[in-house]
Amino acid sequence: MSKPSSPSRRDFLKRSSLALAGGAAALSPSIAHSARAGGSDLLRVAQIGCGNRGNGAVVDCLRHNDGVKLVAVADAFEQNARKGLERAKKNNAIRDKVDVPEDRIFWGFDAYRKAIDAGVDMVILATPPGFRPEHYRAAVAAGKHIFMEKPCCVDAPGYRQLLESNKLADEKGLKVGVGLQRRHEAPYIETVKRIKDGAIGPIQFYRVYWDSAGVWHHSREALAKRWKRELTEMEYQMVNWYYFVWLCGDHICEQHIHNMDVANWIQDAHPVEAAGTGGREVRKGPDVGHIFDHHSIEFTYADGTKMFSQCRHIPGCDNPVKEYAHGALGHADCSGRIAAASKWRFRGKYRRSYDQEHLDLIAAIRNGTPYNEGHYGATSSMTAVLGRMASYSGKTVKWDEAVANGPDEMPKKLAWDADPPVLPRDGSYEHAVPVPGLYKPY
Repeated sequence: MSKPSSPSRRDFLKRSSLALAGGAAALSPSIAHSARAGGSDLLRVAQIGCGNRGNGAVVDCLRHNDGVKLVAVADAFEQNARKGLERAKKNNAIRDKVDVPEDRIFWGFDAYRKAIDAGVDMVILATPPGFRPEHYRAAVAAGKHIFMEKPCCVDAPGYRQLLESNKLADEKGLKVGVGLQRRHEAPYIETVKRIKDGAIGPIQFYRVYWDSAGVWHHSREALAKRWKRELTEMEYQMVNWYYFVWLCGDHICEQHIHNMDVANWIQDAHPVEAAGTGGREVRKGPDVGHIFDHHSIEFTYADGTKMFSQCRHIPGCDNPVKEYAHGALGHADCSGRIAAASKWRFRGKYRRSYDQEHLDLIAAIRNGTPYNEGHYGATSSMTAVLGRMASYSGKTVKWDEAVANGPDEMPKKLAWDADPPVLPRDGSYEHAVPVPGLYKPY
């Protein structure tokens, strides 16, 4: 396997400072032209992160948009980059829109920079979310339009970096989409509008849920057999990225952000504090990292409104994935129902939201209209981080204090032979599982 360069977050910030210092620098000619092309020019896209979600995002982006081509792919792992490209080439819906020669297949920790510099107009950022702030920053500095998957950060330093990049993206007129697709789904859009118009009266509280049996994992033994060698610890954690805070942020960030984002959307605000609990009941063994399997959080907004939040990865339980708003005059299932004096249910037709979010982004690029979802992407990502800090610690955590003082979860060095932030003991990560009452949020 090719050894990549080994940048750290601190090194990246130093390298980026000159690029960012230019502020509202002029867009590259290709970007400026495509933004006002009215759909007539080719939009060249790079896929950065070639796992399942990255592959799905590429299909969603290309299949319903004309004049859009995939021209570069990048992943930390060479095999992922090549497999992702092969899937795109075999997909009947988009294979005619794939034009990626050998010299535009990149891998390694620095592959994202090469893809950004490969003559593209737009990038899809779909790596494990721990990398999102730096990849976003690099894409904005280079003047690229961006679609980035959620969550957009896993810690407070990443959130602060997102704020800087969002500001520069606005100054440059870049278009930014974020994979919080409920905001592009007609039943949600209409329900939220009706709630804001007073259909259930003044909001009293929200209930939001993402409960499931859990997600995939890959045992060390199975990986060694597949790769025909033992993996380094960095390789192992990158493959099992969901189970490590520095890569995933815990499932409260990776999944539950969708539900919390709906409450933030209605509230037009982020919580100012969070308190809660969580732990590990069934997530045991050597291959499940150090994240929790359940979180229960009480968030409070500045006006005193509460959001009661629950997420769980435990088999055999009820599995609601829902958002509810409760008001003085009734309540709403935010996915399309209102129960108040006048009951209402969404019955209209709508396009799949994963497709619609890309249609909306590319329409903004073509028409040159203002479009930056990075603002609420950052806020809802930090909302999830705030909740994790509260459940890990068992303390009430204030937004401003968390943003200012929250720890940097990223490794000091990114290389296949470098140590990640958490290392196993006797093949287990149980020693690193946060203990409420002992864990310090900052």
